Amino acid sequence: MGKAKKPYVIGLDLGGTNSVFGIVDEKGNIVDSTAIKTREQGDIQTYVENCCAALQPLIEKAGGIDNIQAMGIGAPNGNFYTGTIEFAPNLPWGGQIPLAKMFKDKLGIPVVLTNDANAAAIGEMTYGVAKGMKNFIMITLGTGVGSGIVINGQLVYGSDGFAGELGHVIMVKDAKGRECGCGRKGCLETYCSATGVARTAKEVITSSDVPTSLRNIPTENITSRDVAIAAEGGDKVAQGIFEFTGRMLGEACANFAAFSSPEAFIFFGGLTKAGDLLMTPIRKAYDENVLCIYKGKAKMLVSQLDDAKAAVLGASALGWEIE
Repeated sequence: MGKAKKPYVIGLDLGGTNSVFGIVDEKGNIVDSTAIKTREQGDIQTYVENCCAALQPLIEKAGGIDNIQAMGIGAPNGNFYTGTIEFAPNLPWGGQIPLAKMFKDKLGIPVVLTNDANAAAIGEMTYGVAKGMKNFIMITLGTGVGSGIVINGQLVYGSDGFAGELGHVIMVKDAKGRECGCGRKGCLETYCSATGVARTAKEVITSSDVPTSLRNIPTENITSRDVAIAAEGGDKVAQGIFEFTGRMLGEACANFAAFSSPEAFIFFGGLTKAGDLLMTPIRKAYDENVLCIYKGKAKMLVSQLDDAKAAVLGASALGWEIE
């Protein structure tokens, strides 16, 4: 982490539902925070104006904009190189949005933007269990499956800023694969995200007569949390769903090890709250499938950063890198 010239940075976690801001000090303390609804702001110009209006009281409490070094943004389809959000399917504005420049022009401070999973990896490396690590892969398990890849202490962005979309590695080929929001079929995130777990549960229930407490919930309303609660209560079908999910994720990680030989895989997001229900089959499938030269080397870790704060911390960590 570079030496800060000013005491604070702003972190923005831009989600499809909420946009959460934090004023963060160099030790990773969120000294103040606020949020606005992402989808209720109209066009992108109105969104930026309303964000800055919501931020203003926080900036004033921090001693004014002269005490803010920079702003970091984590956003879906965020491009670090260009500072743009490009064709994000879960945001209300289409096309290419020069969001970093828009906030820079409005606030008068440097602004950097990256993909939300990359921001999570930077936050983990700056404040979390990856502190001191030079080679690791961050896997975020939420509505989708995101990833941030760190090699030799540097986040991998690739030639165009979009490297590291491991959630879109195809795990089930051809027509058998589930349809994905990216337009293809069989992507990892259609099976191993929170949404994917719910899809698996619905498929099991509608395609068989197997007894399960999940039948007590309207099928269209089943969530990954419902499956986790049932599994923790001893429901064999729900336990099998997590076994299936973890096994696929473990197999995928065994493949991912081949290109970067990470010292750790770090899992973050709501699905990790399932604990050993998910992590045990991940570890087992990884050990069974990983190339022998990598066997026994990579740790399988769960992020210890608070879910509500981690995304903002990850975004804010970007701000310290701006000279």
